[in-house]
Amino acid sequence: MWWFQQGLSFLPSALVIWTSAAFIFSYITAVTLHHIDPALPYISDTGTLAPEKCLFGAMLNIAAVLCIATIYVRYKQVHALSPEENVIIKLNKAGLVLGILSCLGLSVVANFQKTALFAAHVSGAVLTFGMGSLYMFVQTILSYQMQPKIHGKQVFWIRLLLVIWCGVSAFSMLTCSSILHSGNFGTDLEQKLHWNPEDKGYVLHMITTAAEWSMSFSFFGFFLTYIRDFQMIGLFLLGSLYVQKRWFPGQKKRW
Repeated sequence: MWWFQQGLSFLPSALVIWTSAAFIFSYITAVTLHHIDPALPYISDTGTLAPEKCLFGAMLNIAAVLCIATIYVRYKQVHALSPEENVIIKLNKAGLVLGILSCLGLSVVANFQKTALFAAHVSGAVLTFGMGSLYMFVQTILSYQMQPKIHGKQVFWIRLLLVIWCGVSAFSMLTCSSILHSGNFGTDLEQKLHWNPEDKGYVLHMITTAAEWSMSFSFFGFFLTYIRDFQMIGLFLLGSLYVQKRWFPGQKKRW
């Protein structure tokens, strides 16, 4: 049996691979057609013009569905493993809400290009990155609360490092983006798809885009940490069903 055939580990794997493919394919298309510069464009710039925007939108909508499925399975897993811990229950529900909002934002980003509806696009980006960052933070706290009974300390430390990585990237992106759009570096920057090193604000632009890509990579890394947890879901389900039938025949299944 291959590793991705164990439990539901294919879900986070498919999410990361599919989303990466959406970025790569739309980037290659946009660069080939000279719609954007090859050097660190905004992620959304790779899906601003046709035909790449069609590919970008369709693939990210599917990615949003995969993300919701992954987040929901994680919610049910935590709920089943810690059914009587009040703190964990509350954090788990908060994580579910934050995760779904982040997925909603991803769909908005995919379907509303910044050159067409800038306000809607930015709102989607705030939901995606903002709620997504909070989701990672909540899941990291859950990992701390669930050690060492459910998993070892290594998982917690890996997720904590990824959250710190995400936070540093978010701070850099927000700071440089705010300065860039302060009005001192020109107007209608949201419509600009080509940047030259001689342009005012070029360095700030590059830092902002690099931070955005970095933040996305931290998201990918965080979801990849679910693979090991999701591999155990099948075994846990079998054990849970056996215990319920053997000792609690009248109790409804948790899953």
